[in-house]
Amino acid sequence: MSTNPRVPYRLASARAALAPPLGGSLIVHLVVNIENWRFDHAMPRKLLTAPHGAEAIPDVPNFAWAEYGMRCGMPRLFETFARRGLPVTCAFNASVIDTYPDLAQAVLEAGWEFMGHGMHQRALTAEEGEAGLIGAALDKISDFTGRRVRGWLGPGLRQSHATLDLLAARGVDYCCDWVLDDLPLWMRTTSGPMVSVPYSLEINDSVIYAVEKHSSPEMHDRLVDTLATYEGELANGPRIVTLGLHPHLIAVPHRFIWLERMLDRLMAHPQAVFMTGSGIADWFKEVSDPAAGEAVMAHTAMA
Repeated sequence: MSTNPRVPYRLASARAALAPPLGGSLIVHLVVNIENWRFDHAMPRKLLTAPHGAEAIPDVPNFAWAEYGMRCGMPRLFETFARRGLPVTCAFNASVIDTYPDLAQAVLEAGWEFMGHGMHQRALTAEEGEAGLIGAALDKISDFTGRRVRGWLGPGLRQSHATLDLLAARGVDYCCDWVLDDLPLWMRTTSGPMVSVPYSLEINDSVIYAVEKHSSPEMHDRLVDTLATYEGELANGPRIVTLGLHPHLIAVPHRFIWLERMLDRLMAHPQAVFMTGSGIADWFKEVSDPAAGEAVMAHTAMA
């Protein structure tokens, strides 16, 4: 019996073939993480370790590392995506609305899709009152945009046993935390099926540059090799390639040129179609059935 309580195991080769969306079989999802790293808290991640191991708050160098992205990285991202006319999903800490109001307004005006990403850049499992925090974050974004928040990417992709049920109860349609397939999946929740939209931990600037500390071309090289593998698979059905992006990482000058090369390579691909998270979820709902063989069991059967 599978230990995964949300998504029944199945070999990818055994899944029913999905009809591709209009435009092509290579679905490209661009996700920009827009986060509030609070000045008076410990930083979620560190570039510069503390001298002598003496941690301190405020952590000025690591706070400034992240805020550079909010000041200088975001204008580069706005410009490059707008110039190419590409749709973007932003994983959005709701408190950005108050802390960086001009930036929040610019995201709204750019027409990017807002995906819930917690209130601050702090894992749900490290917070008190998960249900209240999720509700407050979703409500804050909805009030700001005038639209229901349809998707969720948890800070650090962390979840409790109850997270998906809490999200589904609040009307969230899709979640990107479960990085376990090249295509969407149906997940079990106590409120019925939810769509798992693929994210990426491999073509992700946080993992590549902040964790693994590779050189600037690495993310581009991984994309090239991913596309080479997909070339032999697209005849059998669609595939999704997601770029996980953070403005303080991918939008610094020595890496930004590699992002633009990735975008141009993807745009030149004859099968590429760029979609937001909700667009991917809607397409998957149209071409699959949660009651079919690959779908989740009825939520009444969930333990």
